[in-house]
Amino acid sequence: MKKLIFIILLFSFYAINSFAQNDDMKKWMDYMTPGKEQQAMAKLNGDWNFTSKFWMDPAGEPQTSTGTAKFESLLGGRYSQLKVAGKMMGMDFEGIGVTGYDNGKKKYYSTWVDNFGTGIMTMEGVYDENSKQTIYTGKSFDPISNSDMDMKQTVKVINDNTCEMEMFSIVNGKEFKNMEITYTRK
Repeated sequence: MKKLIFIILLFSFYAINSFAQNDDMKKWMDYMTPGKEQQAMAKLNGDWNFTSKFWMDPAGEPQTSTGTAKFESLLGGRYSQLKVAGKMMGMDFEGIGVTGYDNGKKKYYSTWVDNFGTGIMTMEGVYDENSKQTIYTGKSFDPISNSDMDMKQTVKVINDNTCEMEMFSIVNGKEFKNMEITYTRK
């Protein structure tokens, strides 16, 4: 009888443990599998031209520039990489951004690096259904003040061939638009 009880308990332990492992595996699979958010990012894949406006002073006229951009999916469609090249303030400009949607946290995450600095800008965002844009917030180092600056970025896909990005610095709680980029598919 003791053997039978031991066997039943042992079998129950293995069955429960197996069920828990299957449930854990499903959670991992859900977390790692690209979904509609990653598929939406992949729709931007391809070659683009861009026109940018850059404001040093909110009351002043913007500097304008043009360049090229390429969006491509990374790691089986889990992330989107953006590479840009052009001119800004009369100098050669290159930048690389990686964006992803975290299935667990239900948020977008973005990093940006370029040859106009040595830091990495990191942002997190959510898609706003009302305005049809993803709104990111984060920090970027400001060498003028020698400190981190709060930043806001909006990304709006207008249609399959047009995408707009706006960047704002936030100083003393006030937003200052310092960049606007319009991407047009080649």
